Amino acid sequence: MSKLAHIDTWIFDLDNTLYPPSCKLFDQIAEKMNEYIIAKMGVSREEAIKLRYVYFKKYGTTLRGLMIEHGWEPEPYLDYVHEIDYNAVELAPELADAITKLPGRKLVFTAGTRAHARNVLKNLGCMDIFEDIFDIGDAQFIPKPSQEPYDLFLKRHGIEPTTSIFFEDIAENLIVPRAMGMKTVLVGQADEALLPAHVDYVTADLAAFLNGALK
Repeated sequence: MSKLAHIDTWIFDLDNTLYPPSCKLFDQIAEKMNEYIIAKMGVSREEAIKLRYVYFKKYGTTLRGLMIEHGWEPEPYLDYVHEIDYNAVELAPELADAITKLPGRKLVFTAGTRAHARNVLKNLGCMDIFEDIFDIGDAQFIPKPSQEPYDLFLKRHGIEPTTSIFFEDIAENLIVPRAMGMKTVLVGQADEALLPAHVDYVTADLAAFLNGALK
């Protein structure tokens, strides 16, 4: 971890990174997506699920597909799909303490909304730790792993990539940060021997990893 002594900017994805996948928040969001598409298009649930899959594969997010193919406004959709129960996200005092102790800047980079991020961070006990939240609106509704949102993020916050580190639960979303010069950490279960070249570290325990980074 002495290799991280130069890091002064710590960038965290939100969903399934700062909280575990076992919370299953996206299961709720996915069902809300289905409901919204069904109500607006008059299709069956099966058709809504198929449409979500097709647009996700083609455009990176269902929302991006709905905007491009159907001209939908993003805000009503995003407001609706994030009306979920956040009680599954519990206080994480060890994580909050570990992030607080990190030297330098701490930022959240999420494909969700700022309101969604705030709800998650509040339940985690991390609400006042981060300098800012960069959300899907700030990214002009262009999802990771496209280059554009990362460029917008760096420009907005004046970030020097070579002294930054990016935490993500999806390996593909670490390709651009690594190419920019950032250190990268895949959060979740993975075989270290099989990690792609753009992933520097892997951890299934984010708090423990961060505590180790200070030693």
